[in-house]
Amino acid sequence: MERTLAVNTPDFIGKRVKVAGWVNTRRDHGGVIFVDMRDHTGLVQLVFNPDDAKMFRMAEDLRDEFCISAEGKVRDRGEGLENPKLITGKIEIVIDKLEILNRSEALPVATRDEGQQSSEEQRLKYRFLDLRRPSMQHMLRRRAEYYKIMRHYMDEHDFIEVATPILANSSPEGARDFLIPSRLRPGKYYALPQAPQQFKQLLMVGGVPRYYQIAACFRDEDPRADRLYGEFYQLDCEMSFVDDGETVRKTMEPLLLDLCQNFGHKKMVNTYHDDQKDYSTDPTDIPRIPYSVSMEKYGTDKPDLRYHMELVEITDAMANTNFGVFKHAECVKALCVKGAAVMTRKQIDEFTELAKKEGAGGLAYLTYKDGEIKSPIAKFLSPEELDEITRRTGASDGDIVFFGADKRPLVNKVLGKLRVAFADFMGLKKDDEAALCWITDFPFYEYDENRGKVDFGHNPFSMPKGGLKALENAKSDKEKLSITADQFDMVLNGYEICSGAVRNHNPDIMYAVFGLLGYDKEYVNQKFGAMLNAFKYGAPPHAGCAYGIDRLFMVLENTDNIRDIVAFPKNGSGMDLMMNSPSTVFDSQLKELHIQPRKDLD
Repeated sequence: MERTLAVNTPDFIGKRVKVAGWVNTRRDHGGVIFVDMRDHTGLVQLVFNPDDAKMFRMAEDLRDEFCISAEGKVRDRGEGLENPKLITGKIEIVIDKLEILNRSEALPVATRDEGQQSSEEQRLKYRFLDLRRPSMQHMLRRRAEYYKIMRHYMDEHDFIEVATPILANSSPEGARDFLIPSRLRPGKYYALPQAPQQFKQLLMVGGVPRYYQIAACFRDEDPRADRLYGEFYQLDCEMSFVDDGETVRKTMEPLLLDLCQNFGHKKMVNTYHDDQKDYSTDPTDIPRIPYSVSMEKYGTDKPDLRYHMELVEITDAMANTNFGVFKHAECVKALCVKGAAVMTRKQIDEFTELAKKEGAGGLAYLTYKDGEIKSPIAKFLSPEELDEITRRTGASDGDIVFFGADKRPLVNKVLGKLRVAFADFMGLKKDDEAALCWITDFPFYEYDENRGKVDFGHNPFSMPKGGLKALENAKSDKEKLSITADQFDMVLNGYEICSGAVRNHNPDIMYAVFGLLGYDKEYVNQKFGAMLNAFKYGAPPHAGCAYGIDRLFMVLENTDNIRDIVAFPKNGSGMDLMMNSPSTVFDSQLKELHIQPRKDLD
């Protein structure tokens, strides 16, 4: 069907055109019917005069979301009748031929952005209608442009796009696998890949110099506002003959700066500083922050650097205090919130509840107001201690200083959560700003509280700093936890958007990495036999990273709900309400897969 798009109709004044789309609104005005017809480019006004009785009756029958085709002549609307809100607001089409391509039932969800919006559950159930909204159409076009920019950059930098298998093997990468039973091999299972990790490393062994793909990944993790359930996409890349993370970081930085500045139209900012540099002077020079420093300064490995507010160490200053809460704590830190003296007691109580939810016993604070320091704890602190707190935090009139006092990891965690909450309350997060940083030197192992044992911090394929010697010297859990990985994340506005590492290409180191957790060589060979076998044949050093492109796009589009930027997402419970999945299957299908149906789940 040849048609003129709505956005192009102003170019055809005085000429005949054919348009097609959906009825957005219909209005009857004194014997003349006006229809705003919508296609993917916008709205155009159609005019139906009563001269043609048959066609006029068809126009009277039109309702919202009828799919129509119409022909007629484009004309100026005339002075005083223009709609400046529309690109097509100066013209209209006088229709002399109308065809109803398909009728629509009463709509279960809104298909316009203006007016009352439908609930998210309804929108997901009728996503095929929700996608008709102009904002959703805009999102789909923006996402296509986003992919184009990434592919262009990777092609220009000599990366080769390679598709890796979707049916793969199960591997311990820190999340639950989606398992697929094999019909041809009873009792055996495929797994949907959590990441193309093993395959991309095998490509390096296979002589591919630089690989990339926009890869589908699958993890059976609980959904969050910034994490989709089940499936997500990442810009996955790997580089051979690279033995340091800095090469990967420098290669990928220009793409991220381009996406932030030119695609996302954001101003680059950065509040990070260290002994060598204040990064606010050149925010495009992205700081490298060791994991341990980030945890001590910001209480998180995903710091939002659009705003100041650092955790300030005062443990030494409180060593001889008479205030018991501080005196007996392993760690005491302060957090100065500029301008927070406007908070009411009720609001401070709400932040106190947040602190308690994170494990704190309470939330001590000092309020600087009207030239005085006011607080229930001020009387327990000496003038010298108050002066030192003021000096270290930079507090002044109008501020509040909040405290954490407990074991160091808990203090960092609680104040880190409060830092984000205070920034929300004070309006410090600006959508038109972007702050990037690299977090480096992650712990190779971490303690899993749920399982009561040491486990991998990220994935087992990274190169431990110090190599085999560092692993052989680690006998106790404490020594294991002190090993760092040549691993790094990129953070944008408080969101982790990338994870990468120098890979372990040495079989001896691979066995040792798993051996420290009690896995024997047989287990490693069973799970990673293909990779280990490949490493015996001249495997080059290699490194790479993967960007979570759903989350990155969410930040660039200034939304805090990742389901808003995906065409067909699952809901917060992992359900596809539109396709009604997951669903039951026939017993005959299960029998083919050698699975016994469970009647108790009916």
